[in-house]
Amino acid sequence: MRLSKASILVVDDDPDVLTAVQLLLKTEVKKVVTEKHPERLKDHLTYHHYDIVLLDMNFNSSLNTGNEGLFWLREIRKMNTPAEVVMITAYGDIDLAVRSLKEGAVDFMVKPWHNQKLLEMLRGILAKKKGSGSEPDQKQLGRDLDLIGASEQLQDVLYKVEKIAPTDANILILGENGTGKDLIAQAIHQRSLRADKAFVKVDVGALSETLFESELFGYKKGAFTDAREDRRGRFQVADGGTLFLDEIGNIAPHQQAKLLSVLQNRQVIPLGSSEPIPVDIRLLCATNLSLTELADEKRFRKDLIYRINTVEIVVPPLRERGRDILLIADHFLEQYAEKYRKGGLGLSQGAKDKLLHYTFPGNVRELQYAIERAVIMSEGSELEAEDIIFSPIESAGRTADEPKDLRLSTVERNTILKVIRKNQGNITKAAKELGLTRTALYRRIHKYDI
Repeated sequence: MRLSKASILVVDDDPDVLTAVQLLLKTEVKKVVTEKHPERLKDHLTYHHYDIVLLDMNFNSSLNTGNEGLFWLREIRKMNTPAEVVMITAYGDIDLAVRSLKEGAVDFMVKPWHNQKLLEMLRGILAKKKGSGSEPDQKQLGRDLDLIGASEQLQDVLYKVEKIAPTDANILILGENGTGKDLIAQAIHQRSLRADKAFVKVDVGALSETLFESELFGYKKGAFTDAREDRRGRFQVADGGTLFLDEIGNIAPHQQAKLLSVLQNRQVIPLGSSEPIPVDIRLLCATNLSLTELADEKRFRKDLIYRINTVEIVVPPLRERGRDILLIADHFLEQYAEKYRKGGLGLSQGAKDKLLHYTFPGNVRELQYAIERAVIMSEGSELEAEDIIFSPIESAGRTADEPKDLRLSTVERNTILKVIRKNQGNITKAAKELGLTRTALYRRIHKYDI
């Protein structure tokens, strides 16, 4: 369906939003209707046809839940209407909006929005309703990026990537070393509206203080002793595309201040110059610090966190991804068996058990190292448990089973995970080994979102 043939209902208690959307859409669509009171949604959808409903996340209603949008979304879905629902959300409600996607919303728009991008989103939704577009394929996305696994944790990450990639929101990618944060950043760029532009990665944590400004913001000839010619910084190189700042949590406070200034003003001033240069970039950042560690103002400015973190994606550690470990191991086994001409290699049950019971402090990177080494040293048709030797680099200073987080809740969660894996998902056997009833174990599984 073409946008000019569409009927759209906008539901928001902010008259300024209603006016702005109506002015934008009245010349673009067949019909646009605005509504301040979500209680009237049922009448609108019962007696009139709408192709798309733009629905606010929060209203000044008697529900007073802070997530009224989810309530009204569920009410729309109960009506079995063919209308697609797009959530209207403010900056602080992004996580709530992402939750709404699982409740049946087709997309979300963030206030303030860019008119052209909103129109492009509506056209895309209508194209998919007609069947001329294809639904996001998380499995294909995973294959494209070498992100292997069927776990719910990984699928949640891929789902979020699919939904936020086409926006221009700044993304903070959190996760331990070796979890694949680089791949997630590449996925976001490849699925974005800037995919045909530059993807520029900078490991800012590795930049010395003297290099930080010249590398990011560039310099003019003569700015310092070795500045023999003008050089563009990474911000300028990424202009129109995506800038990925890795290890953002490791930069010093004064560097944070300079970065914040650039992000606020969307312009850089090269060293040796007084002329600001405008830049248009989509910013992605990554760190192995947790958000709690990053939010310590002795370490990192909170105003910069808000600037880089419109949406956050937490990449799960390998130990929390269950049998994904074996899927990834099989992938590396096939890859290295071909490389070292040892075709037909498989994993013995002992090797599988050893992999499933290891905590992988080095995550996927460590698993890759272990499988490559085992393939090189193997002599039979199967890799045995003794063939798999984990990296002494990762285990230095602590045993393989010693957790980094010793909070009681974390220890209990990890113990439950370990026993469930040991019993290959059999809850009855796991509960018996843990000294719990099945009901008590299910309560803990729900509590810890296992």
